[in-house]
Amino acid sequence: MTRETFEAGIAYEGERLDKYLNLIFSETDAAQSRSFFQKLIKEGHVLVNDTAQKANYRLKADDMICVEIPDAVQTPILPENIPLDILYEDDDLLVVNKPKGMVVHPSAGHYTGTLVNAIMYHCRDSLSGINGEIRPGIVHRIDMDTTGAIVICKNDMAHQSLAKQLKDKTNTREYVALVHGNIKEDSGTIDAPLGRSKVDRKKQAVVKDGRNAVTHFEVLKRYGDYTLVKCVLETGRTHQIRVHMKYIGHPLVGDQLYGPRKTLGNSGQFLHAEKLGFVHPRTNEYLEFTAPLPENFKKLLESLDKR
Repeated sequence: MTRETFEAGIAYEGERLDKYLNLIFSETDAAQSRSFFQKLIKEGHVLVNDTAQKANYRLKADDMICVEIPDAVQTPILPENIPLDILYEDDDLLVVNKPKGMVVHPSAGHYTGTLVNAIMYHCRDSLSGINGEIRPGIVHRIDMDTTGAIVICKNDMAHQSLAKQLKDKTNTREYVALVHGNIKEDSGTIDAPLGRSKVDRKKQAVVKDGRNAVTHFEVLKRYGDYTLVKCVLETGRTHQIRVHMKYIGHPLVGDQLYGPRKTLGNSGQFLHAEKLGFVHPRTNEYLEFTAPLPENFKKLLESLDKR
């Protein structure tokens, strides 16, 4: 049993207790469904100021929430016949356009329906084993609600090559993001170290002793209160674009973890890994792939165009 304690804070005042827990744990290994937290609350594993409350309890800014999370039960990772949007495939590599809401690899609360479950079925026994049973073939990842291009390695040779390119920063990773506010500059670079937040350990933040993180951005289109930007990653830290854009005052639209409570959409950030480029590990040819924007992203931009 793991025990976690949080102070609600002014940003969550008035939020339902079950929704708050679902949000706070959403980007961690303890991520679970809202119904899971409702069950915990009902069974008395959640206390607010040392008192049991109902799931619909509305938080106050200074509330202290104590949560007991049962130990995760290890579940075998099984192949699942999940359709994949394949951008490229050969004997060494698989490039997939990951949909919104799909977790890349199994973790607590996400043992099925992940990209790993899907590629285990699609690739059968031909996957790199460098990252072990939980992350076979996975050399990099993107967040659950981020869409777009991701490469999977079918053997250790390909994995070692792609991992080195990531480390040496010789690959190409370009994202499209919709952010709050009107960015005045046409382009810029955010060079700010990232690490675990000192205030909320469930989040990443710009911290002095953090790891080097660099994001280049370019404005693609302005919509008055919103801006469409291209973000090019020089490094690949956890939640890098989401935290960096918030840091300069322009959090991602739909980002319920780092953005404002009032935002467009309620199903995660509008962030898309549009372009992925690297040198093929066997042929030494540079390859580049473009993943088309998902429909919900395109429809939101169309609605903004009509304003």
